[in-house]
Amino acid sequence: MRIIGLDPGLRHTGWGIVEAQRGKMSFVAAGVVSPDEDLPLSGRLAELHRALAQIIADWTPDAAAIEETFVNKNPSSTLKLGQARGVVLLAPALAGLPVGEYTPNQIKKMVVGTGHADKRQVDMMVRTILKSVPAQVPPDASDALAIALTHAFMRR
Repeated sequence: MRIIGLDPGLRHTGWGIVEAQRGKMSFVAAGVVSPDEDLPLSGRLAELHRALAQIIADWTPDAAAIEETFVNKNPSSTLKLGQARGVVLLAPALAGLPVGEYTPNQIKKMVVGTGHADKRQVDMMVRTILKSVPAQVPPDASDALAIALTHAFMRR
């Protein structure tokens, strides 16, 4: 099963694809979508959707997994993240993919073993589990790979 993990963000949305076959996980691809910050919000959201729709069409995942939004101290930032998250949920849904949602603590617990792991620990475990993740994979993409791994582990 091919799973795309999505780490929503208006500035940077990470995506990562893993293949889960008979309990073995392998890296397929990863990257970051960064909409043009000079565009109005509606344009940024449209650009995010177009990019995700293209990634899904190119890599043909069987399922999607998305990180649930955490509440930020800044209500405006939380609202914008929620709008980006809506687009990130919509793209795989329109492609007919089942979508799983996971909290940050669930992801950390499944990948690292503790719900309070830091980003560095998550990245290290993603690279340990998948082995062939290129060094240049950015943090948002590594987080997306962790989300995809969580979905694969939860399916077992």
